[in-house]
Amino acid sequence: MSSLDGALDPPAKKLKMDEERKVIGTHNGTFHCDEALAVFLLKRTNLYGNADLVRSRDPAVLDTCSIVVDVGGVYDESKQRFDHHQRGFSEVFGHGFETKLSSAGLVYKHFGKEIIANRLRTLPEDERVHKLWLKMYQEFIEGIDGIDNGVSQYPTDIKPKYRVRTDVSGRVGHLNPAWNEPFDAQTLDARFLQASSLVGEEFLGRLDYYANAWLPARTLVAEALNRRKDADESGKIVVFEQFLPWKEHLFDLEAELEIPEDAKPIYVLYPEETGKKWRVQAVPAATDSFESRKALPEAWRGLRDDVLSSTSGIEGGIFVHASGFIGGNQTKEGALKMAKLALEIQS
Repeated sequence: MSSLDGALDPPAKKLKMDEERKVIGTHNGTFHCDEALAVFLLKRTNLYGNADLVRSRDPAVLDTCSIVVDVGGVYDESKQRFDHHQRGFSEVFGHGFETKLSSAGLVYKHFGKEIIANRLRTLPEDERVHKLWLKMYQEFIEGIDGIDNGVSQYPTDIKPKYRVRTDVSGRVGHLNPAWNEPFDAQTLDARFLQASSLVGEEFLGRLDYYANAWLPARTLVAEALNRRKDADESGKIVVFEQFLPWKEHLFDLEAELEIPEDAKPIYVLYPEETGKKWRVQAVPAATDSFESRKALPEAWRGLRDDVLSSTSGIEGGIFVHASGFIGGNQTKEGALKMAKLALEIQS
């Protein structure tokens, strides 16, 4: 018997295991991203951290497993069975997400908070854990669920302009042996471990980013939002003293604070990563929208340097994008003047 970190032993050997030894079961043969991630996630839980792994479709073997994912035709948390292929299965993550779950989503739904808490070395009740649990589903898990269940991102009558085969589900799929390569159990099991590590490490990398960079930015966005009238009495200009991810936090905080539509920020200011020059950016109509609440004035769009400064009447102009969603100035004061004047101009 071996764990995920070693080669897989034959299923027959598993039947002789110590009764206290936990065993994760999944199907053998060709693998997909969802069960590769599901197994990785289970190995990050307290209960299954030292569990062995068996890959089989034999019901007799699977019946001896402590937990089974992506095979067996049963979803029952009380029995630790997490398959999604059976007729009538319609489980979703909830919290506004409506994509049918794969085995990755099922495991994440039930064990995700524990996994995140363990990574952060905190308790599942920590409010950060809940925020990260939702964020990681939105940004990482849901796409895997959708692809495995054949859920399209957009109406199928729209022809894509290009293919994407470099997503994590695609990269995991590419680890399966080609038609003219060895397809024996030992090869497949070794490839599965490689796939599980690939998607799992990417999961942890994203989690670390959201925990250590994205989430701490929320506090800074909240502080800037609360003092926005210091920059302009209208409250429609928010100034960040450093570059940081702000969009999603701004929209979330607007909702939490119940800021009226006519009082929501229109522009944000922040220094470039180098901190020497400043940007003025129009707040988008929605988090992922290319449309702005109010773009920078049309007369400025596409202009640069002295031409921009002359047209706007504001020194230090660097550029304004052709769409008007963002512009730059040599100084913070200049960027603030651009934002204030843009509020007044009808465009």
